[in-house]
Amino acid sequence: MDEKQVNDIFSNTIQARGCCMAGEPGKENEPVFRHGCSKLDVHNWLKDIPLPPDFRKFDCIEVRFKNNRKDFYRLQPGVEVHDGDIVAVEASPGHDIGVVTLTGELVRMQMRRKNVNPAKEDLRKVYRRARQADIEKWMGAVNREDAAIFKCRKIAAGLGLKMKVNDVEYQGDDTKAIFYYTADDRVDFRELIKVLAEEFRIRIEMRQIGVRQEASRLGGLGTCGRELCCSTWLTGFHSVATSAARVQQLSHNPQKLAGQCGKLKCCLNYEYEAYIDALKDFPDTAVALKTKDGDANVMKIDVFGRIIWYAYKTNDSDLYALPVEQVKKIQQLNKQGKAIEKLEDYARKQEKKSELDLVVGQDDLTRFDKDRF
Repeated sequence: MDEKQVNDIFSNTIQARGCCMAGEPGKENEPVFRHGCSKLDVHNWLKDIPLPPDFRKFDCIEVRFKNNRKDFYRLQPGVEVHDGDIVAVEASPGHDIGVVTLTGELVRMQMRRKNVNPAKEDLRKVYRRARQADIEKWMGAVNREDAAIFKCRKIAAGLGLKMKVNDVEYQGDDTKAIFYYTADDRVDFRELIKVLAEEFRIRIEMRQIGVRQEASRLGGLGTCGRELCCSTWLTGFHSVATSAARVQQLSHNPQKLAGQCGKLKCCLNYEYEAYIDALKDFPDTAVALKTKDGDANVMKIDVFGRIIWYAYKTNDSDLYALPVEQVKKIQQLNKQGKAIEKLEDYARKQEKKSELDLVVGQDDLTRFDKDRF
């Protein structure tokens, strides 16, 4: 292969590991692997801060692999790496190839945040910066991943296994492959491992993941029109309860609340705490308002607008928008045994739509544009 073909294959290999921009093998790639390429990137805000003269440089680094897999490794004496370097690291068995995402003192803070003890002796090592031969073998292994997925799916279907193989990751030295799958029930894949080992002549590992992790690996577009949060920037999954939708006054339609993974959307948690704080000052909406025209119940709530819509039990077609302060005032009067005259006296008056707010025809719109411009 010529140099251009090698660079193209190298670029595809790097992109398969989560970076949208790739440098060239064997060259300084620190300016290329800049912050913002993928959700695995970390902005090293301590990078330009000089260390004290007698301060020992931290000897651990953070390395990323396919999808959202990251791990910490210890540098060997005499090995110096930078962000974006391709390195050969210790694996079980053999060695793996990854991309350095973080070096320096910020790694110490990341390890503390993830409860990893940098002093433990079993921390895996960084062997060296990847050689040309290491990168070529790595590129060859990565290029076989797509074909391995379809082959494994075909074999699993032939064995009658109720599982979905959605991703595969080859180890950098081409001696091991990790197949990721999802399944509703327990799967006996012992026979599958035997067949795959004979087919690919490498060590096989099966790893089950959840439906949220599957959506993160496969990617896609959400109902908002943007790429899925889990496949772009979200690195951790938190449980989402139906109460989050109820507090935010969302429809209880499961089809609208579910994401691509079939579970409740992760974005339901984004504004949940803001709604909780805003609702602390709201009156009890389960209490009906007593008027001389009859009782009135809550129909809907505008949390941040601090408006509650009420309707009479006898006529729920007419809604009255009451500010929160007015609702509190009415409930206080009801507790004293007094019923108000009618809701209209306390409701916010609705503004009538002007002619410009009405839908106009194409001729009127054209005439309006001509008069304006």
